[in-house]
Amino acid sequence: MKIVGLLLAAGLSSRMGQPKQLLAWRGQPLVTYVARQALASQLAGLTVVVGASADQVREALRELPVTIITNPSYQEGLGTSLAAGLRALPADSDAAMVLLVDQPLVTTRLIDELIAAYHAAPDALALVPTYQGQRGNPVIIAAPLFAELQTLRGDTGARAIFNRHAERIVWHEVADPAIVIDVDTPEAWRSLTD
Repeated sequence: MKIVGLLLAAGLSSRMGQPKQLLAWRGQPLVTYVARQALASQLAGLTVVVGASADQVREALRELPVTIITNPSYQEGLGTSLAAGLRALPADSDAAMVLLVDQPLVTTRLIDELIAAYHAAPDALALVPTYQGQRGNPVIIAAPLFAELQTLRGDTGARAIFNRHAERIVWHEVADPAIVIDVDTPEAWRSLTD
């Protein structure tokens, strides 16, 4: 089963006040760090969606074996980046793990745990990690849902589509709070880096 990585790194970071993708994390830009975690995992390749600060983000990824695509509609929100990324994936992809650039605590080990859980549920249309009942990211989406998700507009994620297919969504409880920790604001960033 070919599960590819899709890293969404196109956002405006309006609440952060500076590009989240380029924040320094463990000695490198955040987008570089998150991409390295994905590349070290069992994912079959990584596609990165860029938009805001695209030139700097491309430069931060220059030495990594990733496919970079631009979302020309990135200002309209996350849904457009997800749709653009899904359209760009290899045609033989069985599923995609959607990673968010603002989740620096998601490790290679956690990515591989989610891949293993997905392999154990071959009929699932998606796998959504949960932590103490809270849904989080990254999620894994089966190829049969790609076309439906490519219709997303604006700042809408996959939740509504998952709700339509609730009986075939696997909820996987993890012991790691990383899946529910993202950095949208300077305060959230400071709480991780202090």
